[in-house]
Amino acid sequence: MQPLHFHQGSEPLLISMPHVGTYVPPALAARLTDVAQQVHDTDWHLERLYDFAKDLGASLLIATHSRYVIDLNRDPSGASLYPGQSVTSLCPVDDFDDQPLYREPNDTPQEAEIAQRRDTVWQPYHQQLQKELARLKAQHGKAVLWDAHSIRSVVPRFFEGKLPDLNLGNGGGTRCDPALADALLSIAQSSPAHTAVLNGRFKGGYITRQYGQPAQGVHAIQLEMTQSSYMQESMPFNYLPEVAAQIQPKLRRMVEAALSFAQS
Repeated sequence: MQPLHFHQGSEPLLISMPHVGTYVPPALAARLTDVAQQVHDTDWHLERLYDFAKDLGASLLIATHSRYVIDLNRDPSGASLYPGQSVTSLCPVDDFDDQPLYREPNDTPQEAEIAQRRDTVWQPYHQQLQKELARLKAQHGKAVLWDAHSIRSVVPRFFEGKLPDLNLGNGGGTRCDPALADALLSIAQSSPAHTAVLNGRFKGGYITRQYGQPAQGVHAIQLEMTQSSYMQESMPFNYLPEVAAQIQPKLRRMVEAALSFAQS
């Protein structure tokens, strides 16, 4: 299984989806618990939710492998993105409910296996990401990187209560022009149907923090959406078209605003 799918667009916008993959190599799957094999912590259906992106001319970078294999939005060294807070690791050993992924403690990946996963899955994704950002910047003079995510609206391990529906992050204000972040937040808060916040619990993961370089013309923003905004949050994780239809137009306006900024 190739580590990614890539679509090259014509406009200075790259949408990254590092957590939509569900593939787990059979030999690894055999070591996982029955629950872990269902890859619950996937960012389900984002390709469908963002199905307008190609029409806008955006480039798309879509992961194929599950985050249980390796997390593409983590520092390759394994350093924590949120020191002092509960987080999952580069090659996770537990899930969002703090339950073990592996049947036996001795089944967890060791250094050599982590390095192999990093070389064969993590590195190709980031090489393609870097290559496309460089192309967009060279062609257009500026680029916006949109890192697309979703998560269950209630995950006690990581935060108290229910998350806002639209969680924007730009590294605490350092990874994109403040004007872009403010414009996106304004759209996100434009109706009472959905709640929104900027740099709340999710300030942007490794991808946002690593590649957002506003001074060099690359602006990065992460959007972490609640899955209750568009899908069923429990098995079988169905896409809910009538629910999604309430938020997709707003999502499109946000992406269009990011593209307009990139084109300006």
